[in-house]
Amino acid sequence: MMTRVLLSAIGAFLLASLLNKLMIPVLRALKAGQSIREVGPTWHNSKSGTPIMGGLMFIAAALVCMLVNLPAMTDTTVFYVFLMSACFGFVGFLDDFAKVKHHRNLGLTSVQKILLQMAFAALFVYLMYRKGSLTSMLYIPFLNRIIHIHPIAYVFFSMFVVVGTVNSVNLTDGIDGLSASVTIPVMAFFAAAALAVDKWELAILPAALIGGLAAYLCYNWHPAKLFMGDTGSLFLGGAVCSLAIALDMPLVLIFVGFVYIVETLSVILQVSYFKLTHGKRLFKMSPIHHHFEMCGWKEEKIVLVFAAVSAVMCLVGWFSVQGLIGR
Repeated sequence: MMTRVLLSAIGAFLLASLLNKLMIPVLRALKAGQSIREVGPTWHNSKSGTPIMGGLMFIAAALVCMLVNLPAMTDTTVFYVFLMSACFGFVGFLDDFAKVKHHRNLGLTSVQKILLQMAFAALFVYLMYRKGSLTSMLYIPFLNRIIHIHPIAYVFFSMFVVVGTVNSVNLTDGIDGLSASVTIPVMAFFAAAALAVDKWELAILPAALIGGLAAYLCYNWHPAKLFMGDTGSLFLGGAVCSLAIALDMPLVLIFVGFVYIVETLSVILQVSYFKLTHGKRLFKMSPIHHHFEMCGWKEEKIVLVFAAVSAVMCLVGWFSVQGLIGR
């Protein structure tokens, strides 16, 4: 089954590469370009007009790889995970479409986004519960302990994890190559974890996303020729949290999602400090990758450092769940 997983990564890379090459001219012709936020770094203005919705290509490649492997699957939980991810990707697509249609950086309102996200999170939890893939047992990393919590409490906990993770991943997509570079190690972790617990079917999606994201990076590395848009970033957020829940290890996101958490905390701290001090800033700009930009770091340096941190924390996460994997 390892062969199937590896072939899925390779196949997704080749298919996504082809789709990227074919679709970039189409997106340009449709004027499906990025609008740059006025409050962002001024040098980002040069990125205005870069095609967005690049996430559609690696999403399509991942789906094809899953369908190719479907006849050999005995457990179809991975399709629930994909459905969940696709629902969030759909929210992102609506947001991207609104931006392109109205030629502005703002798409859906914050209220519209959060309501849709909560609805889809509830749907995923319900479907996983009906399938019998959702338990009320919470594994504690490193301590190798499982605690039982009330099923209703676990449902709300899962919804919190889903919505929080999705938005954290979305915040990371702020400079060329960052989101994909940070997420590839995370997907490698989940692919390895799925194989380690004899759930090769679940490993197909993260493996395919590794290939698809690698192909996307060929066009998204600075200076980017393509952006994944909210379509791609919200899909990735959905995939990250859904895989963690499907593998019964949501708390491992503290480690493998470390970069996402830091990005989110930087925004929360910035806003809180700004309000408490009546206008002073804790960082030069948030999320924190923009702070490093304002400090003079090149985009490539930020991406490499953040990706390295993500890879190291994924290794930490791997050691934290050895008790669960070894069961």
